[in-house]
Amino acid sequence: MPSLTAPLTAIGNRLPDLVAFNQRIRDRLDPLWRRTWLRRLTWAAVAAFLIGIVTFVYFSATLPSAQTLLAYQPPLPSNVRGYDGNPVQTFARERRVELSFDEYPPLIVNAFISAEDKTFFSHGGLDYPGLTKAVFNYTLNVGQGGRVPGGSTITQQVAKYLLQDDEYAVSRKIREMILAFRLEDTLSKEQIFELYLNSIFLGRNAYGIQAASRAYFDKDVSELTLPEAAYLAILPKAPSNYDPIRATSRALARRNYVLGEMAKNEFISDSQRVAAAAAPLGTIPYGSNEKFRQMGGYFMEEVRRDLIRRFGEKAEDGPNSVYAGGLWVRSSMVPVMQDAAAEALREGLARFDGGRGWRDTGLTIPIDGDWAAQLRSAALGTGFPDWRKAVVLAKASGSATIGFANGERGTIPAGNAQQPKKGGGGSAFSNLRPGMIVIAKKVGGETYALRSIPEIGGAFLAQEVNTGRVLAMQGGFDVVGSSYNRATQAKRQPGSAFKPIVYVTALENGMTPASILVDSPFCVWQGAGLGNKCFRNFDGRYAGPKTMRWGVEQSRNLMTVRAASQAGMPKVIENAKKLGVGDYPNYLSIALGAGDTTMLNIVNSYAVLANQGREVRPSIIDFVQDRNGKVIFRTDNRCQVMQGCKARDWNGQAMPRPPSRQRQLLDPQAAYQMVHILEGVVERGTATTLRSLDRPLFGKTGTTSGPTNVWFIGGTPEVVAGVYLGYDQPRPMGHAAQGGRVAAPVFKQWAEASLKDMPKLPFVAPEGIRMVRIDRVTGKRVFGAFPTVEDPKSSVIWEAFKPETEPRRSFRREERAEVDRRSAAAVRRPRPARAERAQRPAPPRDDFLQRQDGIY
Repeated sequence: MPSLTAPLTAIGNRLPDLVAFNQRIRDRLDPLWRRTWLRRLTWAAVAAFLIGIVTFVYFSATLPSAQTLLAYQPPLPSNVRGYDGNPVQTFARERRVELSFDEYPPLIVNAFISAEDKTFFSHGGLDYPGLTKAVFNYTLNVGQGGRVPGGSTITQQVAKYLLQDDEYAVSRKIREMILAFRLEDTLSKEQIFELYLNSIFLGRNAYGIQAASRAYFDKDVSELTLPEAAYLAILPKAPSNYDPIRATSRALARRNYVLGEMAKNEFISDSQRVAAAAAPLGTIPYGSNEKFRQMGGYFMEEVRRDLIRRFGEKAEDGPNSVYAGGLWVRSSMVPVMQDAAAEALREGLARFDGGRGWRDTGLTIPIDGDWAAQLRSAALGTGFPDWRKAVVLAKASGSATIGFANGERGTIPAGNAQQPKKGGGGSAFSNLRPGMIVIAKKVGGETYALRSIPEIGGAFLAQEVNTGRVLAMQGGFDVVGSSYNRATQAKRQPGSAFKPIVYVTALENGMTPASILVDSPFCVWQGAGLGNKCFRNFDGRYAGPKTMRWGVEQSRNLMTVRAASQAGMPKVIENAKKLGVGDYPNYLSIALGAGDTTMLNIVNSYAVLANQGREVRPSIIDFVQDRNGKVIFRTDNRCQVMQGCKARDWNGQAMPRPPSRQRQLLDPQAAYQMVHILEGVVERGTATTLRSLDRPLFGKTGTTSGPTNVWFIGGTPEVVAGVYLGYDQPRPMGHAAQGGRVAAPVFKQWAEASLKDMPKLPFVAPEGIRMVRIDRVTGKRVFGAFPTVEDPKSSVIWEAFKPETEPRRSFRREERAEVDRRSAAAVRRPRPARAERAQRPAPPRDDFLQRQDGIY
């Protein structure tokens, strides 16, 4: 057997002598290790290394992961569009427009590189020379207060923004550096720079370069000139330090420094630098850069509340939050109608309140400091465009000096403030004091007249009949300082505006527009505890037996309670609940509008009437898209009820149509009868002021006891609108206040502006309705005369009847005797000869009846 010793010995001879090698190392290191300073330095390095690892693990545990950084999207404002798709409002706490890196011109990139981080495209996240200098300065400044420059790179600034931490502490700087390394490892340089340009705060509530470009120059980034781009590049450090108004010289000096750095980096030539340095800043005044007029007021506030309920307010509430999600919202608001509603209601409120004295706003500010800034932040809306918010700066014997939010000044002569002070003695001028915030209207030059916000409140709302979409909504005088929306939140008694619900119930239960109701005293026993309840008309008089139509047109309370009593109050209450007006107790006084409701609900009930009794639901938002364009909410929910809405390929069939999902809440014939009766309210009833609009209109006025509220609700076959006026804490408005005098003129002013371009369409009767000529006072059928368009108060009118309910020809005994006598005389009269009969002219043919084809 061969021995293994020899091969092993040979292998061992070829291996290095590790023992000897180890001994040589120890011989060299042991003398060094015996030196105290070296041992301390080594242990310090090890400790520092361990501390660094622990620090890294500790601080990086709460930092965003790589996946989070890749998926990060900066907060974006939500944009709202109107009925026609044009932008009308923005919900933003950070005004920002997100662009990709490729959309930023090289001029912008070069300006910010030169101003902020010259080595951005070459370093790994930190500028070590700058960091060393910052640490040295920080060490020297310890205990002295104040901040020292941090030497942050653009990557570090992005990290600081992502951390949302502005604490001046070493711990924040460590977290910032760790996140900067993570950013460089996860994202490309272009992606980091894109985040930077979209995220940095540049003053004027502008986040990102595009928003700042609009805020300072009213331009897109692609339109910026060299000096404009250089000015924006100086803002990231401290926007307030380089304000173009308050710090013009400092801003020019810093801008020219950036231009010099761009020239050093060979981004621009020296001649370009000189020309740009000679240019002025060229910024626009703050607040004058809106791409579109922010509008909507109460309507947009209601949209905002709805969106917050659905998607949340802040980024923490979800990816589609109102102030960070970048939503695209299509609302149902029609700008023309909204503007007209705001103007008409404000003028109606001011007209009613105008003769009742001047009212102090109750707001004051100190005038020894920056009073203009404090005035800008004061929560007070002026309503009219030519009314301005001002502060009294000084007062002399004959005039008062006032200042405005933009720093301008004006004068209010004593003669322009002589109205009496409401709730106190003396004139308005005698009550002015320095520091008071007032409302002023320019009357010429620098001269102003004193105005006051009306104390009376009110609301206006317009709704599309077929869809329920709210087209206009004004919940008070001005949403600024008073966000209480009286159109949706205020519960008021509608008074006579509730009566159509009573009468349509009666029409559903056997009555006709020609039914006779007695306008006479009516009392009902309510039990031993409540006693006898007697009702009365508004004017305290009685008219005797009249038709239902006459009772509606003249708004007779006693005829209404009789109709409710005959039809049955439980049925009236049931209809009120079905129509969404309210869920009321079984009291007869409810028939006169004693139950509370909102403007939104009562207007919607009139829309149901105009829609022939089919259900409509009010809505203010059509659909919502996320920042990527995906529809995340749709009011009509159409795709869920359509077949083939999202088919991949066309199947050759017709386009899918959303089926009608409107329930029939009321008998369509009764609903039309009610609308036809309410047309008479405009023609010859309590709303005749609207007759001059010269279009088919229906409507009803309302005046509650006191009166505390005055109403008008009505409209066309396409649009229904309502208005009410009343104090927020209900109290009498004065005996002269009535719906036809106060509320209807507001509707008229709105209609003149909103409906002028709409076609004049008639109300279409449903199948089965018969139009019959009757006497509108007696309700009897008429055979020998026709209604006249020229005279709306003609005794003969066309009335709408259900089949077999129209009045029949009837004779009293004496009338029958007269007919028999005339018939006998005709029999005794000799018949004329055939030739004579041939020469007699034939009676005229009733072509009108032939044309009507079924109208009786």
